[in-house]
Parts: sequence; C-alpha cells; structure tokens
Amino acid sequence: MKLNEKQRAFAEEYIKSLNLTQAAIFAGYSSKTAKQQGSRLFTNADVKSYIEKRLRDMENKRIADAEEVLEYLTSVVRGEMTEEQVIFDKEGSTIAELKAGVKDRNKAAELLGKRYALFTEKKEISGKVGVEIVDDID
Repeated sequence: MKLNEKQRAFAEEYIKSLNLTQAAIFAGYSSKTAKQQGSRLFTNADVKSYIEKRLRDMENKRIADAEEVLEYLTSVVRGEMTEEQVIFDKEGSTIAELKAGVKDRNKAAELLGKRYALFTEKKEISGKVGVEIVDDID
C-alpha cells in the first residue's frame, strides 16, 4: 500500500471528519474540484484499504480484548484497583482513594472462576453400557 503525501493526508482527514470534500480540500486539492477528487480518491483501492486498516487499528485500541479483561479482573481480585471518591467536609471537599470492596472483589473472582471453569460440578456416572445384537436373518 504505497500512498503519496496527498493521498495519505486525504485518508487521515477523512478518518477524522468522514467528509470526502473536506478531506480533499485538507489534502491540498482545489475547492472547485474537491468533491470529485474526494470521490475519486475514496474509490482508489490503496486509499480505501489504508482507511479500512486505520479504522480497524483504532477500533482494536478502543475495545478491550480477553487478556485485558482478565488482567483487570485479576487486579480487582487482588485489591490493586482503587477508585476516587469525593467526600465533602466542613472545609470543602477531599478526594479519597478507595480500594475495591469485598463485593466487587468477589464478583471479579466469580467472573474469573467462570472463565476458567473453576466452579463446575463434577458428577461421576457409572453403569453398564451394552449393545444388544439381534440376528433376524431368516
């Protein structure tokens, strides 16, 4: 994916504004032809591919993956997470940092336990398994 400077500028501005004409003007195209240039650039396979890749990358950074969720839950269970709480006193307000409470820690432990199947009931089943063979050949 080899983009020239104008194409890259167009793509980056389009990602921000989602406006083809504005992105073309930002990239240095004439305002008279910006609408046509924006449409042309947007249909260019390399530009389109670049925009799609950048949008995917941005989405991946915003959405927590499984490992990140597990790390977060583990830090809650271990009491490493704190939350700020504003407490009002006679002089104004004070910010206090509170560690996760027992309920929060238990919930995090429960979610981790479910993930690792720690709480499944194991039942032993015993009995005979048999197959009856019937010979009906006449």
